[in-house]
Amino acid sequence: AFIAAFKAQTAFPITINAPKLKPGEKFVGVILSADDSRRHALILLPGEIEDANWKKASEWATRQGGELPDRVEGALLFATLQDEFEPELYWTREQHAGLDDFAWCQYFSYGHQNYGTLKYNRCRARAVRRLAI
Repeated sequence: AFIAAFKAQTAFPITINAPKLKPGEKFVGVILSADDSRRHALILLPGEIEDANWKKASEWATRQGGELPDRVEGALLFATLQDEFEPELYWTREQHAGLDDFAWCQYFSYGHQNYGTLKYNRCRARAVRRLAI
């Protein structure tokens, strides 16, 4: 009965048009949250900044026309476009929930994320933009 009920479920496929990319941009993938609060295509912007603290990296990403990726997007970037990154720490836009002086980073060597990075430390950063779907 369980298998029959599973087979009877109706799936609702989501189709999106391929996003229009500007020169140097790369399509990363789609973020869909279970609660439907997030539905967007993610685009990696060209270029990167090296040796930047969190504030400087955030400001740089804004000047590029995007922002730093969040932690979910960082994991997706590692899974899909790891070869676009040096095997080092990259800032995310997420600050530590309980410690104002810390922010999260995505490590592009092994894929783990680090919440213990002081915002004044110097890491790399890439910018992303989002297209609502």
